[in-house]
Amino acid sequence: MTGPAADTAAGRAIVVDRPGVHRLVSGPVPVPGPGEVRVRVAAAGICGSDREVYDGHRDAAYVRYPVTPGHEWAGTVEAVGEGVDTRLTGRATVAEGFRSCGTCARCRAAETSLCTSGYEETGFTVPGAFAEHVVVPARLLHPLADDADLRAAALLEPAAVVAAAVRSGRPEPGERIAVVGAGTLGLLAVQLLAASSPAELAVIDPRSERTLFARRFGATLTGTPEDAKELHGRYDLVLETAGAPSTAASSCRLARRGGRVVLTGMFAPGATGIDPALLTTGQLTVRGVFGAPSAAWAFAVRAFTAGLLAPAELITHEFPLERYGEAVTLVGRGAPGTGKVLLRPWPATGPAPHRAPLNRRTRP
Repeated sequence: MTGPAADTAAGRAIVVDRPGVHRLVSGPVPVPGPGEVRVRVAAAGICGSDREVYDGHRDAAYVRYPVTPGHEWAGTVEAVGEGVDTRLTGRATVAEGFRSCGTCARCRAAETSLCTSGYEETGFTVPGAFAEHVVVPARLLHPLADDADLRAAALLEPAAVVAAAVRSGRPEPGERIAVVGAGTLGLLAVQLLAASSPAELAVIDPRSERTLFARRFGATLTGTPEDAKELHGRYDLVLETAGAPSTAASSCRLARRGGRVVLTGMFAPGATGIDPALLTTGQLTVRGVFGAPSAAWAFAVRAFTAGLLAPAELITHEFPLERYGEAVTLVGRGAPGTGKVLLRPWPATGPAPHRAPLNRRTRP
């Protein structure tokens, strides 16, 4: 099926009408317009920002109800619109979430996540991938290898954010590096940073089961925030991924004088501020990351294809669309054994949706 004329079937999607209210709807399969493709979704990850959409805690400037969420996903191109290369049909793919314009000054400087044409993002302001199909601009696709594990590839969106942070932090061989937070972003960061041959790779998180998992990905030192007080001033590079109220400030205290700090967590109002005296006397370089530009997406896809990323090992739960309410409730609870939660819109060809313990290593 390569064009809109073949689109006569029905498809299902989750719609969040307003905070706390969702429906599973069925309607015509979406038709890709000029320059667009329709992707059959294989798997879609649920993250903390999806939980914010459901709970109504996301900034109103970054969500538009009613909405079909789902910005972390992978699938197969099923149909293409006018002007799109038909050879994309059948390709495994992921796609950038930000609907950047491609023409503003920031986009032309390759800073597509800073597009000045207004915020539009798949799963927040336009229909996302908690559905059997998603329609996206073809220019945002990042095709994958034919044999790619699409279940694992659903985590390439957070991997792209991590790639943006790692590229911003410029890790060098032999440096001491710390990662604050061992959630999905933190554990993906450990995998990428381990490839830079650091002299030390520390992971700070209060959850012991998460730090044990980090060691399997290459962390050489793990500890709690209390333990980390003994490590202040030690690290060349600190990557913050938790977004907890105190982690921006504590990450800066971990950096050595002249060190670099990259903040990727989404901080709520009231988070502890960073001591400006520490910034000036310590000559720290502090960068923030919001989303991922096109170059970071390409980096993440290359790392995934090369085997430097093993995102499937972070997946602990999988649910069909019918159990979306249960799945989104699970996210954000912080319950032991809960890692990445996926929605699988189509019936699996293998075992039924499962719950894999986080401390069990499972290959893609």
